[in-house]
Amino acid sequence: MRVRKAVFPAAGWGTRFLPATKAQPKEMLPLVDKPVIQYAVEEAVAAGIEQVVIVTSSQKRAIEDHFDISVELEQLLEARGDIDMLRQIRAISDLAQISYVRQKEQLGLGHAVLCAKELIGHEPFAVILSDDVVVGDDPCIGQLIRAYQQTHSSVVAVMEVPREDTRRYGVIAGEPAGPEYDPRLYKVSGLVEKPEPADSPSNLAIIGRYVLTPKIFEKLEQTPRGAGGEIQLTDAIEALMQEQDVYAYAFEGVRYDAGTTMGWLKASVELALQRPDIGREFRQYLQDLDIG
Repeated sequence: MRVRKAVFPAAGWGTRFLPATKAQPKEMLPLVDKPVIQYAVEEAVAAGIEQVVIVTSSQKRAIEDHFDISVELEQLLEARGDIDMLRQIRAISDLAQISYVRQKEQLGLGHAVLCAKELIGHEPFAVILSDDVVVGDDPCIGQLIRAYQQTHSSVVAVMEVPREDTRRYGVIAGEPAGPEYDPRLYKVSGLVEKPEPADSPSNLAIIGRYVLTPKIFEKLEQTPRGAGGEIQLTDAIEALMQEQDVYAYAFEGVRYDAGTTMGWLKASVELALQRPDIGREFRQYLQDLDIG
């Protein structure tokens, strides 16, 4: 079955970016001149995703407004003759079929995914965490979808991290899937959440891209709440592994952790440098800075 739908958990408080996120969703913070979540939705659409399900809360109305039509703005741009910007604005509301579901309590990533169960139905689907911005010629989630098409099993995205950084991630235990598969594909035998470097089974860390079979909803419903009363997606994936194979794919691309201040700053600078309209001037500006 084809992967047509993607879930975007976006109900969190964004406390790392306070006070900027006091009245603005962290997903709407700009990277150059585009909100973080738009990069993720564009990645999904480029990979063939047709239906986007955004899991929000009562504080996230700005996300819905961003992907909606803005009649007054479009009329203003048309009156000014700014046709290029008008096309860009209209393209946002035409990206995909977008639905919204409310996560009434902040009970973890697993619970956020579970909230989308009725809109996903009985088919495989993607999960994209927009905090993880992945830039490359080949959409990251598209790489996972192709791995799913090979294996017909759930696939998580992984990247190599320094051994001393494993305590910041979920880390897989596993082996290469075999000569008949893509060499970047691993068969997962275990998941360890934030292991100490000495105890880590590998240096392959899970980042915010998943393709999951619908069986995950049953496992999420059965997963007990962990620390902070939250339902963890990794716990449900571990339970899923008792019945179905789970794979990991070491994706190609550059990943920025836009969920942290430093990661967001790095992404802003590097994405600006890649822009054909401002990159050259911005690079010159950085070179001229007197940084002591």
